[in-house]
Amino acid sequence: MLPMLFLACCGYFVWHAIHGERGLIARDQREQQIAEALVERARVQGDLAAMERRVDGLRGDLLDRDQLDERARQLLNLVGRDEVVVPYGPERRLF
Repeated sequence: MLPMLFLACCGYFVWHAIHGERGLIARDQREQQIAEALVERARVQGDLAAMERRVDGLRGDLLDRDQLDERARQLLNLVGRDEVVVPYGPERRLF
């Protein structure tokens, strides 16, 4: 009877070590979530760096006139007489 009780306890702990809340399967899922979060973080950091470059071009003594003109035209919805307008759909962002 004692060996059966010992095997039952061992089986219980082995099952929870594999399938439990902190078991091997849950660890694999957490590692996958961490990898996905790292990829998302890298993408967001790239977007942030691009936005910072654009903002730096509109700030301070080193004002980028082309970028300022582009942004002003976009906000005011203005076009020159000799310019050609190419419409883009909402799914195709320019920046």
